[in-house]
Amino acid sequence: MSEINVDVLVIGAGPTGLGAAKRLQQTNLASWLIVDSNETPGGLASTDVTPEGFLYDVGGHVIFSHYKYFDDCINEALPQESDWYTHQRVSYVRFQGGWVPYPFQNNIAVLDPEERARCLEDLVDAALEARVRAAADKPRNFDEWNIRNVGNRLNEIFMRPYNFKVWAVPTTKMNATWVGERVAAPNVKLLVRNAVLGKVAGGWGPNSTFRFPAHGGTGGIWTALAGTLEAGRTRFGGERGTVARVDAEGRKVHLKDGTVVKYGSLISTMALDQLAEAMGDTKLQQMCKPLFYSSTNVVGVGIRGERPERIGDKCWTLFLTKAGRPQLYFVEDNCPFYRATIFSNYSPNNQPGPDVELATQQLANGEKPATDGKAGKKPGPYWSVMLEVSESAYKPVRHETLLADCLRGLVATELLAPGDEIVSSYVRRFEHGYPTPSVERDGALAEALPHLRDKGILSRGRFGGWKYEVGNQDHSFMQGVEAVDNVVSGGIELTLNSPDFVNSRSNTERRLAHFGGLRN
Repeated sequence: MSEINVDVLVIGAGPTGLGAAKRLQQTNLASWLIVDSNETPGGLASTDVTPEGFLYDVGGHVIFSHYKYFDDCINEALPQESDWYTHQRVSYVRFQGGWVPYPFQNNIAVLDPEERARCLEDLVDAALEARVRAAADKPRNFDEWNIRNVGNRLNEIFMRPYNFKVWAVPTTKMNATWVGERVAAPNVKLLVRNAVLGKVAGGWGPNSTFRFPAHGGTGGIWTALAGTLEAGRTRFGGERGTVARVDAEGRKVHLKDGTVVKYGSLISTMALDQLAEAMGDTKLQQMCKPLFYSSTNVVGVGIRGERPERIGDKCWTLFLTKAGRPQLYFVEDNCPFYRATIFSNYSPNNQPGPDVELATQQLANGEKPATDGKAGKKPGPYWSVMLEVSESAYKPVRHETLLADCLRGLVATELLAPGDEIVSSYVRRFEHGYPTPSVERDGALAEALPHLRDKGILSRGRFGGWKYEVGNQDHSFMQGVEAVDNVVSGGIELTLNSPDFVNSRSNTERRLAHFGGLRN
């Protein structure tokens, strides 16, 4: 049995763990090690490649940033202009056989007159009720937040069913503290004006413009960033990087290959519930019981041919260096997915080149091609669509028919024609997909995170901190950075503890200073 001694041990090489490792290397004030069970870093921001050469992210990731420090680090990893494509977001919602510009609640001008009038009536009622509501009267849950902000009708036809499709949990069981910049609260006067004039609202959201790597998908960012770390400080893949047990009292982590890592402080990016199991901490396990999460099923479909104009005309405009963000949202029941990303538009390297010859596996309507095997191989071009399907006890998924169900949904929503040739398919399930901002979440975290801190453990990241509102790649990376600053010198962890400030426009960028000592 070998033994390693470090000041700081980092578990997990997703964005949070890599942020911590990068900061530890930069400060050079503590000995450290980062471990991960996967050979390839990236965690929930990684990218898979099918045997046919199609790339699929673990979900619909894009890079947009609240932090200059984050920008500096990824620009160091991918420094060339040719390393990136820049895209402009133009997204739509599929509704009643047509397309409504995103966000839906800001664009009721495109609905039919009767539906538009019903939505406006309820919006006005909600605005009038808000004027006389006491400031201390906060919504009890996300469903109530929606009713107060968009009115009953918009909640009924869009907010409630769509969010159930995304989160796989009723909106009545979600809190409203996470909303921040994630959900658009309509400007009622502007919305009424647009509805009268039949005008579509402009772009909305923090990621209206974003960058995407030219090569390797989103995971390419994190592979490149991990490549800037000292090789002797990383243990990735197999038993040498897999945690078997966490001995919090002895401040030791036992790896599956028999190595024991003794640490002064532990920064864990494991899911909180999984960390509790690895620790054998029954008290922490009890604290984690109120935490809820949904699983994510990612389905990828590679198609032979040019991307059809029927999609381009209805959904986005493609520019030379600025491509409309090809993300589409689905509220209705004629498809199992809530989001479709035309992943081939993010980078031309996300699919095989047009000269690559591939066999047709099936047609979009499920029929077998006339020829198959080697004799049926033909060249491209190719394009691809990536779908996301949520899952929970409230919303089960039939895994054995998921691909077929998604193909039927693609035809039903007119993203595919029945005779389109499918040359590649990809299905992968992620147990921990979305950390749900449930009504009970904040109370559970208020107990669990201090309990771990008392034991010298900082649990951070998308599922380590369990705060979706600061679970994007930039947020997660900075949770790791700020955790190190806290360990090293007692620095404030703004991202985890002040999500509203971090996501607000008043958050003017600050660069992190170097520190002069190691915290006891």
